Amino acid sequence: MIAVIDYGAGNLASVRKGLEVAADNVGGPSGAAPPAVRVTSDPEEVARATAVVLPGVGHFGDAARNLRRTGLEGVVREAFESERPFFCICVGLQLLFEGSEECPDVLGLGLIPGSVRRFAGDLKVPHMGWNQLAIRKEHRVLDGLEDGAHAYFVHSFYPQPDDDRVTATVTDYGGEFCSSVAFGSVFACQFHPEKSQRLGMRMLENFVRSTLDARDPGH
Repeated sequence: MIAVIDYGAGNLASVRKGLEVAADNVGGPSGAAPPAVRVTSDPEEVARATAVVLPGVGHFGDAARNLRRTGLEGVVREAFESERPFFCICVGLQLLFEGSEECPDVLGLGLIPGSVRRFAGDLKVPHMGWNQLAIRKEHRVLDGLEDGAHAYFVHSFYPQPDDDRVTATVTDYGGEFCSSVAFGSVFACQFHPEKSQRLGMRMLENFVRSTLDARDPGH
């Protein structure tokens, strides 16, 4: 089962639908059923899941407070530190960092050293629409994607990791910024794969395949 965490700050319907379509496209090994996709706010259900998705839209401070208020912070930390496939989207990515300029008095999870910055200068914010991904490192979720392919963005803040080695893709908007991070079983992106048409579906299918392998290591 793929658990999509509901903590009151997610674009849940489109994320769930995208994952369900990806699961149907990939199918299950040897005729087995594809993994189920379940939106849940139950920490025990998240802890039992084969793979975990942390979506998020809106304000960083509200999202961080909601995550703690609902008692889900611990299972998010466990999912990040485990070997289970873990996919974070938009504010879900930002929460992994130590904090954000959007709400300096609220701490992030601090799982990735670094912070979340606001676009500066004369740039129009939010950064909205299609923009290119320049791939900086290999990761299973990015398998089959062409360098320079377009993804869909809606955001005014972006992650700035202390260690560039975690950066998976960069995007140019008044200069390069980190648009996704990846290491081990973790992939987290600032853009919205569930709104990124063919590119996004390929990424979600790759994530489903990693879920199948986690369910059946011999697959």
